[in-house]
Amino acid sequence: MQGAIARVCVVVAAAILNHPLLFPQENTTLLEQDEMLMARMREHEARLEMEQARLERELSLQESQQQEETSAEGGYSWYFWSTVSFIIFFTIEMCRGDLADTEIRPSEDEDIFSETGALTPRTMVLDKDILRSFCDKCTYSSAHENWRVREFVEGFADDLLESLRSACDREADMEVWDFVGIGSMFESWKVCKPLTCDLIVPFSPPDPYSFQFDLWCSPSSDIPPDMQGCGKIKVSRFGEGEDGCLCGSANLGEDMLCLLHGKNEAIQVHRSPDELLCSRNTPFLAKDQVMKWFQISVTKAWGRISHKYDFEVTFRNLDAAGALKIRFRSGKVIVLNIIPVVQLGDSDAYFVSHFPSDGDSSPDPLWPLSFAVYERNLLKLFTKCLPQNSCHLHCLQIVTFLHRKQTGLTGKSALTNYHLKTALLHLLLSKRPSAWGMVSMEHRLRDVLGLLQRSLQEKRLHHVLIGNSRVPADVRLPEIIQKAQPLNLFRSLVLQTDLYAATVRHFQEMLRNAPALIQEYTPHLSNGGVHHRLDDSLRSPVTFGV
Repeated sequence: MQGAIARVCVVVAAAILNHPLLFPQENTTLLEQDEMLMARMREHEARLEMEQARLERELSLQESQQQEETSAEGGYSWYFWSTVSFIIFFTIEMCRGDLADTEIRPSEDEDIFSETGALTPRTMVLDKDILRSFCDKCTYSSAHENWRVREFVEGFADDLLESLRSACDREADMEVWDFVGIGSMFESWKVCKPLTCDLIVPFSPPDPYSFQFDLWCSPSSDIPPDMQGCGKIKVSRFGEGEDGCLCGSANLGEDMLCLLHGKNEAIQVHRSPDELLCSRNTPFLAKDQVMKWFQISVTKAWGRISHKYDFEVTFRNLDAAGALKIRFRSGKVIVLNIIPVVQLGDSDAYFVSHFPSDGDSSPDPLWPLSFAVYERNLLKLFTKCLPQNSCHLHCLQIVTFLHRKQTGLTGKSALTNYHLKTALLHLLLSKRPSAWGMVSMEHRLRDVLGLLQRSLQEKRLHHVLIGNSRVPADVRLPEIIQKAQPLNLFRSLVLQTDLYAATVRHFQEMLRNAPALIQEYTPHLSNGGVHHRLDDSLRSPVTFGV
């Protein structure tokens, strides 16, 4: 077979080299003059063609014979290598697809905004030295100061809740549990005054009652689509209508007799829905009833311990339970939000009566579900794998600072600090840990702003935990939340065009004013005076009973 292939190659090479068209054009006149030469060449070409045809027939015959001999083993080999090639190709394509999905590219989110000549995060002027100076000097809530504020707030909250429990009737009132710290102060990215601490306080009904839950993502839920992220809390008696005795919930058999209830004795309900803080004529827990109860309880609790402290405590908002303002004699203020919540089973998700900073649009008996504890744990998880001096919290501090300053200039919009934190968490889940070094702060800041811009452009920003397969298993989300459909936090912008236009204008003005705001604000706190004055304010109250 090798000899036949060699002869074919020789014949083809000879034919090519002796083809007339290979002669240069200047030899044309010479060939035309010598007709005999041309005739011999044509005759030679015909012989070469015949020889080539004969060799091709011989080669094809030998190949067919060899193919019959090796078809058994060669066929399997061909299929094997074809399969390997397909698997390699498929793997490469999948890796490319995953990389395209995981790497969020803010440069692609500037189409609509660029068409209108609007400013984009890529064209925004940011000075690296000014940004670094801002992070070093102007994030005046330093780690040490945050620790002092949290220490004071936790001690005061413990004392206040203990006073609240002692004033309640343990047999009839709701049982109040220990608080849990959430929000920017407990996640170490608080930057703007006043210093604000958010504490959630779980409570449970008295015996023999319990809470049952109906989530928006439950199969049999009747919660409207525009109320996604909410749930109902049903107050039910132990044993489906019984008063705590096991005879109503367990099969005792015919030989067992309850000593409390006769065979035909009707079980009486001892508490009305109002006493159980339910909506009128329903068994569902009502937020407004809970807030009234909690506000009255906190007021009584503070009255019992106010003589121990040398500062003033007032309610900032009568419509929000536990919204307190602590004012020291020095004039310094700490805002404290103590929020009554209901724990979802054994999870770290909580039904929240109200959000202190965002408007509550869900009517009774719908309760919004908060994942603040999971988000705090997720940030802690990231801290373990990010570089030692990572820039992720600095980026969030800068963006929230700009948002707050712009809100002071142009008023509120649909954009909230929670949206800003959500954008950062999405980027933390999608980018490599090494990309969050301090030297990359400018690029990561542009990424956060770029993701926000694209989300506004698409009117879609998904909740970072609900239905997100990228969330690490170590976070330990409830299974029903993992399998739920992604929740769009910008759903309201789809239906409210005026609100959407105002939010886009707010964001554009924030980008336009960002360099000036950062540069002008940086020198004001460079002397560190705020740290010392605030520490002095905290020093006096702590000695009075915390």
